[in-house]
Amino acid sequence: MSPRLTDLRGLPEDVQVPGYDRTTHGTGIVHLGLGAFHKAHQAVYTDDALGAEGGDWRIIGVSLRSTGPSEELMPQGGLYTVIERSVDGTHARVVGALDSAFALRQEPDAVEAALRDPATKIVSLTVTEKGYGIDRATGGVDRRHPAIAADLADPQNPQGVAGLLVRALGQRRTDGTLPFTVLCCDNLPENGRMLCGLLMDFARQVAPELSEHIAQEVAFPCTMVDRITPARGPATLDLAERLIGRRDEAAIEAEAFRQWIIEDDFPAGRPAWDAGGAIFVEDVRPYEEMKLRMLNGAHSMLAYTGFLLGHTFVRDVMNDPDLVPLIKRHIAAAAGTLPPMPGVDLDSYARDLSARFANPHLEHATYQIAMDGSEKLPQRVWAPACDARQKGLPLDAFAFATAAWIRYAFGRTEAGEAYDLRDPREAALRSALDGTDTAESALARLADLEHLMPEELGADAQWLRAVAVRLETMMSRGMRSAVKRELQAS
Repeated sequence: MSPRLTDLRGLPEDVQVPGYDRTTHGTGIVHLGLGAFHKAHQAVYTDDALGAEGGDWRIIGVSLRSTGPSEELMPQGGLYTVIERSVDGTHARVVGALDSAFALRQEPDAVEAALRDPATKIVSLTVTEKGYGIDRATGGVDRRHPAIAADLADPQNPQGVAGLLVRALGQRRTDGTLPFTVLCCDNLPENGRMLCGLLMDFARQVAPELSEHIAQEVAFPCTMVDRITPARGPATLDLAERLIGRRDEAAIEAEAFRQWIIEDDFPAGRPAWDAGGAIFVEDVRPYEEMKLRMLNGAHSMLAYTGFLLGHTFVRDVMNDPDLVPLIKRHIAAAAGTLPPMPGVDLDSYARDLSARFANPHLEHATYQIAMDGSEKLPQRVWAPACDARQKGLPLDAFAFATAAWIRYAFGRTEAGEAYDLRDPREAALRSALDGTDTAESALARLADLEHLMPEELGADAQWLRAVAVRLETMMSRGMRSAVKRELQAS
């Protein structure tokens, strides 16, 4: 086995390395949710910014639950490899933007110190949609969320996003330190404003004097992020070792494409992320809806359908001649709900999506994409369905995607093998579907679940019928028959 990656000496010439001296740059960012996506996205942009314009913008990463990220990164001094894979080839890059990594549950004092440090100007987050504990109906806290419940009960020892940030902002106010900018990088609609509402509501319940402070003094820029980043497997580490000649326990893979659209609202300053290709705009919403509806919506549909057809990876789905037309149909239907955007060619974006999904080098698992459906479908599928309904546009693509998710939510393959849904509402979904033997009863029970499907869809007989017809075929004749039927009807 090769020696472990601990420094930049002796790496192959074709490996891209940081274009700056890491020892001369301090930290300015704390990132919550130190997973593969952050390492492939925001940290890479920060690496580019440091190389272009410098500054004290290195990152302190925080894992809210697992000790894995810190155990992988700290022995390597924060260095890790991003393996960029496209149809044109494979390229390795060693990223140096991470200064250190902590696990909250094991090192709460270190995390508190980092959040409280006047040098920290930005706190960014990638904790997935389910990680925030947002009640989608009110925009405030969801008391059923484990981290929210725990932090409301013991706000001095926070374990979740809302508790951590409200406490840190309160401490900085007491210290006379300016607040940091809070930068949400998850797939939530108007994510900055949504996170602001969450923190204000949490503060009202544990520290009422902070609610107005958060509303008036703390910046929450909205963002749109995009880079397909599959879950890492043993093959990733082996490939990294071949490419860089070192053993890298923190290596990840990603597609070559990346995109970051950011609302430019950083009172305390920011890195030169535009040096890495980030685009600063006044209004992120059009870009956000484009990505959520076209990319993420199609991703969810192909994940549920493909998984139940036995396709392990997205690339396998894109090699299924029955599924490709339905994926393209979904992308086009989603595009039809979007307003015109100056400088954006939706047809070109749609073609690029199909090519990205078909990348033969990425092992992006359908089961990975399928997780957390109850959190993802509201913005990915049902929001565009509501807009299509109001515009009188066809609902077929969204009805099919919804039916595929419900069929997936039964938690068993067509061969009868059980699997975990990996959904924050898994217990409620299983309870609702337990004992149902018809599409109509399954759909009715799910439509009755609180804060799931939008009321206007749940009360629309035409929509419910469109979903039920497709679900009935999936349940009685199998997913392949449902796909064939959909093709014939299209």
